[in-house]
Amino acid sequence: MIVTDKLTLHSNGKRVTYHNITNEVKRILETSEIQNGVCVIQSPHTTCSVIFEEFVHDFDFNGDEYLQVDLNRILDQIIPRELSENTDYRYPGQKHVDFLMGMNDPNYPADPGTILNGDAHIRASFFGASESLIIKEGDLQIGTVGSIYFIDFDQNRERDRTCHVMIMGE
Repeated sequence: MIVTDKLTLHSNGKRVTYHNITNEVKRILETSEIQNGVCVIQSPHTTCSVIFEEFVHDFDFNGDEYLQVDLNRILDQIIPRELSENTDYRYPGQKHVDFLMGMNDPNYPADPGTILNGDAHIRASFFGASESLIIKEGDLQIGTVGSIYFIDFDQNRERDRTCHVMIMGE
């Protein structure tokens, strides 16, 4: 049997947004009635990732878990933010800017500032778009502290993001 569902997640647009989607994925699994198989969680967005990580009980003033704060600090050191077109990033090139500015798609506003996100693309490439998790006897095999996070690395605007969940098994 195959069951698919999707989550709609709102990103804040001011900093990297982490969504702990563990409970939502468990709810989808429970309603699927699949006992043994695989669960795939995937982002269709090129500046977003899905990761499996430990839940940390301590948060900073922005509401980010300390492990996320540490991850962001390290990523900022190796992949600096693209804050203007006058950076070391080659992305986006003029042909790509022309293409995006010519689109008639509400998901891509005709604002060149929103595509200064080469850093978000690179960060998402490091972590990948999906996670695959084993289901055994109706439970995700994620241990006691394991959690599933959907991360939006794009920090240029607020928006809703989609996360796909597919559960395959019997």
